[in-house]
Amino acid sequence: MDHNDARPTTQLRRRHQMARRPLPQCHGGVGALDWTEVFNADASPHRRVLKFIHDDILPPGSSVGEHEHAGDEEYYYILEGEGEMTLDGVVHKVTAGDLTAVFPGGSHALRNTGSTDMRILVICAG
Repeated sequence: MDHNDARPTTQLRRRHQMARRPLPQCHGGVGALDWTEVFNADASPHRRVLKFIHDDILPPGSSVGEHEHAGDEEYYYILEGEGEMTLDGVVHKVTAGDLTAVFPGGSHALRNTGSTDMRILVICAG
């Protein structure tokens, strides 16, 4: 890279600088997701395949409604808690340490079936 290029080559984002807000009835689900945008390609100085990274908290009994991904793929890495992930209509129990992937044309939903918050790292690429 030419050092005269003004674009940064690295980035550090502190938690307090990240956008955070509740997302009620996310994709038609129940309750409100505590949404934190860790990364967004639109705010990045470089255009990459990575679209966003979210650090989301799904309270007990809350859900993300079933939805399809057309032109992108999305990964859910379960950091804490337990629940049920529906992948293409099939329900799977998920817990901390599990990773799910939805590729273009696939669908998914997530429900917190536990008694504590479910924390999910959501990564989208397209």
